[in-house]
Amino acid sequence: MNDEQVLGEVWSIDAGAPLQSVFDSPECPPLLHQALTGAISWQARNETPVRRALTSPRVALQWVAALLALGATVTVEGEAGPADVPLEALLQRKAKGKMSALRVRVGGARWGEAHIVRTPADEPIVAAVAVVEMDGDVVRQARLALTGVAPEPVRLAEAAAQLVGGHLDEERVRTVAAAVGKEVAPKGDFRGSEEYRRAMAGVLARRALEQCLHQEGASDE
Repeated sequence: MNDEQVLGEVWSIDAGAPLQSVFDSPECPPLLHQALTGAISWQARNETPVRRALTSPRVALQWVAALLALGATVTVEGEAGPADVPLEALLQRKAKGKMSALRVRVGGARWGEAHIVRTPADEPIVAAVAVVEMDGDVVRQARLALTGVAPEPVRLAEAAAQLVGGHLDEERVRTVAAAVGKEVAPKGDFRGSEEYRRAMAGVLARRALEQCLHQEGASDE
């Protein structure tokens, strides 16, 4: 049996599969493929199973952020049997049981990513990953994952919900980006102060959403 299989538009990945097999799969959308490059090496991808990357998100932080933005779910084996729960619930330790699979819906969405790093091989200081699903010219769903701006390694921005039900345009993108800057609660360190991280959260959120804006008719395939 393969480590991963495609079920319609949902890609189901065995939790024990190494990240390298995810990276190599022809079903891996560009957003996830891109997130597994840079700071995470080929050796680390081979040695790290999906389960560990999700339970210790700093191992592959940008990949986890991309999964959050895509609205990924995980299958957890509990006392009452298997249950699918949002990845966000797992990261917040609200889901109990052994994870058996990661499920990602692929295709049909616009996406954008923006980050700031000291060198290309470094983990981003701050990053934003946006995924927007459209129903015609109206936003049906919008998710914006951020790293480096909160006590937890990665989180979804509540401000992205402001896009739902309206058009995706420059004014609405700027409004959401400004709200992100007010929403985040970064902690400064040697790589960037609290003020710097807060400012970058808004800037990078805008850049990621602008990429979605300019992908008219595009998908993540």
